[in-house]
Amino acid sequence: MPGRMTEVSSRRPVDGGIPAGMLAAVRQERPLIHHITNSVTINDCANITVCAGAAPVMADAPEEVADMVEAASALVLNIGTLSVAQVEAMLIAGRRANDLGIPVVLDPVGAGATEFRTASARRLLEALDIAVLKGNAGEIGVIAGTGGSVRGVDSAGIAADPLATVRECARSTGAVVAMTGETDLVTDGGRVYAVRNGSPLMERLSGTGCMAASVTGAFAAVADDLLASSAAALAAFGLAGERAEAGARGPYSFRTGLFDEFAALTPDDLARYARIEEL
Repeated sequence: MPGRMTEVSSRRPVDGGIPAGMLAAVRQERPLIHHITNSVTINDCANITVCAGAAPVMADAPEEVADMVEAASALVLNIGTLSVAQVEAMLIAGRRANDLGIPVVLDPVGAGATEFRTASARRLLEALDIAVLKGNAGEIGVIAGTGGSVRGVDSAGIAADPLATVRECARSTGAVVAMTGETDLVTDGGRVYAVRNGSPLMERLSGTGCMAASVTGAFAAVADDLLASSAAALAAFGLAGERAEAGARGPYSFRTGLFDEFAALTPDDLARYARIEEL
């Protein structure tokens, strides 16, 4: 069963101008986001990046990834359908991104489900300077070493308190950690943001976690504060999900609505309706 979040005595809403400004920056700068991602959701990740206002490139050939990342403003790594060759491409691209100071976002999809996935996630974390680690509760619990359970690529919960887990993961990895769930938790090991935007239908559609990583990469590309940008990205994606739910007949019409609502999202929408609290 999932852990219970420790109650925090002081919760402060975050100024809506912060996520609004970040969405405006993405739309204005249109950063190129280099993805090395999984074959199941690659098209959805490309399209949600476009809807966010950024430009995607999906390139995983070891022969070109170092050159491709030089043109990018962020690198998103997703191990959903990993192979030995793909991990090597991630290491090549990640090292070049680190050299250039380009933020690297890692989505450790299914870490904990198999030894290969867990070892690959840990190898990337050890070899690269990961700016943002985005995963579900089970994946983050496994990486933090506090206890997590994964079924396939889906979270089956964590044993420890979610707040303690996400903080420990940030402290042990040195990354900003975004743990997605009913309430998303984002921390650098010190400050913690809770993001309460979202829709239950997001759990009924394959690929929403992968898309969230793409949006996180787009926001990271234009930000100095990766903690704030990660919270803003999840709030924007969650708000699009809330609006898509209103007109959805089921998971697939929700999918279409999710893209449409994200593309239509404005900075003013985020300023008014982003639900981010500092815990």
